[in-house]
Amino acid sequence: MAVHIVVLAAGQGKRMNSELPKVAHPIAGRTMLGWVLAAAQPLQPESTVVVLGHGADVVRETLPSDVVVAIQEQQLGTGHAAQIGIAALGDTLPGDVIVVLYGDTPMLTPSLVQELADVQADETGRLITAHIDDPSGYGRVVRDESGSVQEIVEHRDCTPEQLEIKEFNAGIYAIRADEFRAALDEITDDNAQGEYYITDVVAILAGKGDKLEAVVSRPEEVAGINSHDQLAEAQQELRTRVNERLMQSGVWMLDPQRTYIDETVTVAPGARIYPGVHLEGDTTIAAHAVVGPDSFIVDSSIGEGARVWYSVVRGAVVGENCQVGPYASLREGSVMEAGSKIGTFVETKNTTLGEGAKANHQAYLGDAEVGARSNIGAGTVTVNYDGVDKHKTEIGEDAFIGSDTMLVAPVTIGDRASTGAGSVITNDVSDDALAIERSGQREIPGYSHRRQARKAAKKAED
Repeated sequence: MAVHIVVLAAGQGKRMNSELPKVAHPIAGRTMLGWVLAAAQPLQPESTVVVLGHGADVVRETLPSDVVVAIQEQQLGTGHAAQIGIAALGDTLPGDVIVVLYGDTPMLTPSLVQELADVQADETGRLITAHIDDPSGYGRVVRDESGSVQEIVEHRDCTPEQLEIKEFNAGIYAIRADEFRAALDEITDDNAQGEYYITDVVAILAGKGDKLEAVVSRPEEVAGINSHDQLAEAQQELRTRVNERLMQSGVWMLDPQRTYIDETVTVAPGARIYPGVHLEGDTTIAAHAVVGPDSFIVDSSIGEGARVWYSVVRGAVVGENCQVGPYASLREGSVMEAGSKIGTFVETKNTTLGEGAKANHQAYLGDAEVGARSNIGAGTVTVNYDGVDKHKTEIGEDAFIGSDTMLVAPVTIGDRASTGAGSVITNDVSDDALAIERSGQREIPGYSHRRQARKAAKKAED
């Protein structure tokens, strides 16, 4: 028995009040739709179709290459969308199961989807339901005396008695392919909305005596996201799942509620994460690394035993036993080799610090190579941009760059070389040499008195 996935994601999501299509909104490292596809992935589906409408070009860019896109040009209801999606599946065998999901239900769990798709030999299909005290707006699940599901009635079409039902339909189905296709062909738009409801399939199949099993879930697992406040609730739930999984694996967190880690991030057991940390994208945190408080790290790797705190790290590599921060900014292309240090108010870009090299405070290092064990003094700047092109600064091993040195690239500082504080270095410096470039100090006696006299004369003239 093969499983096929159809995800309905054509809605506009007007209540989001956003130019971004609803299902493309990011949550904890994946799009809303991406979480739905991930929940279905353990089924190893034979094929997957996503039905798109509003913002289709934007959403398409977020999809894996093996997902087929079908376009619902006119929004004629969920039944119509399902017809378009199932048609895009192509040929299916009678015993195959088609699973229909919604692109705005990111809190679906793989275990729930697997239970849904586990259609037994004596069943035509399954659907997911849940119970809440106030199911306003949801379709109600109508059962017969024996408890079998007979039909789904949309809220607008409910009788007063049906409105009292607390069990609602999540709109998620797993039905055998031939029966699903045949039932969809029978649905009509004879309802309050004038739309084709996929829910009518339930009554059509039940009327033929087909068995539909209800899989009861927790309401939050099947909650649809229609507004930014609901999006925030989903963010909190999914990040909680990520953090719980990491803590169960051996990651220490002081305050998980204030720790924000994407699903795409890898954190090794033994790492320590403090509050206010944001880990995003393709980021890896090694064992015994300490991150935080209050750090933002994206698309970067933090080595074993390293410490990063009160800092921003983007597209960088921090090696073993390195120190970053507080208040450091590592930009794209920054590489710290083992034991190096980037300290307070230091910014780097496209720069490599060799083993044990240090830039302790208030420096800018751009397009630079810093040799092992070299020390970069406070206020040092690699002047890498001439207004047209970028140029490289090379600093050898065991070099000492004095405070407030301007290294005007392209320039090379030799091994064990030094620069005097306040120098503007425009020429290469040889190994073991000291380079000093600054004018001699001189005094102008009585300068302040003459300045005050000029100021008084100008004021009198005005």
